[in-house]
Amino acid sequence: MPAMTANSLHPFSRLTPDFLLDAVESLGLRCDGRLLALNSYENRVYQIGIEDGTPLVAKFYRPERWSDAQIQEEHDFAAELAERDIPVVTALAFGGRTLHHYQDFRLALFPRRGGHAPELDDADTLAWLGRFLGRLHAHGAVTPYHLRPTLDLASYGEASLRCVQEQAQLPYDLATPYEQAARQALDEVRRAFDRAGDISWRRVHGDCHVGNILWTQEGPHFVDLDDSCMAPALQDLWMLLSGDRAQQQAQLLELIVGYEDFCDFDRRELHLLEALRTLRLLHYSAWLTRRREDPAFVVAFPWFDTAQYWQERIVELQQQLEAMREAPLCV
Repeated sequence: MPAMTANSLHPFSRLTPDFLLDAVESLGLRCDGRLLALNSYENRVYQIGIEDGTPLVAKFYRPERWSDAQIQEEHDFAAELAERDIPVVTALAFGGRTLHHYQDFRLALFPRRGGHAPELDDADTLAWLGRFLGRLHAHGAVTPYHLRPTLDLASYGEASLRCVQEQAQLPYDLATPYEQAARQALDEVRRAFDRAGDISWRRVHGDCHVGNILWTQEGPHFVDLDDSCMAPALQDLWMLLSGDRAQQQAQLLELIVGYEDFCDFDRRELHLLEALRTLRLLHYSAWLTRRREDPAFVVAFPWFDTAQYWQERIVELQQQLEAMREAPLCV
């Protein structure tokens, strides 16, 4: 009998086609056997064919990442937004519940929605996205999350550095340079938050990049609130910026013009733009570190933990250090 490998013991290795279909049918649906894996690394997401119906999207949550209550907070927030005609894709209810259990897995079903990435070089598109986010943030500020995380220096910065120190396999000659670069960057992040002062924190999408925005003739709708958290409003805006400083300045202006149709934007948050980018970079390395035993990550990120990877991260953090010291963008 062959020895079992570490990868074969990973919980997601149990998600065979029969298991997936049985899990969906446990909710009273009839599957037609069609099954398509969709692009997702944190969770496992599949398009499932339904007899006499439109295919649905099934999300199987990564074990031990969120509690049931944290997932339900995300589902409830999305449902609140949809009730206010803010276009987000919400989990479907079966038996009055949107979060379900099958054996050791949590899962949720969503309607299949199409669309393409928004054209972020178009001023009208940016203004439209700004209006969308203004509406989302106006409601996100009404009540806070009680259980989901807060995106701050401690959670995305210091905790991420500890994770890399304790779990990553940095080459011996790069461990100290990475730690030094990260600590210097975190010190500058702290100063950026000090400059911003007493800003507001609200429920946000949390992972607002173009891959999570689908555009149709009716306009944008957002998918995947899996990283939704408490954060400054700017967290959902800065990832829509690209190019050089002048280009980002122009893009930000268009976003804010639309945004302020529905929600005031606190200009003090502009001190945080590069700080939030830095926290995301640190968090990304920690995220890869935590998932390094997932067989899907081994295939998708073969370059992770190489000397070149960590050398590039050191340079990246040094560049961010300089960016955080520059004057912020203005609108």
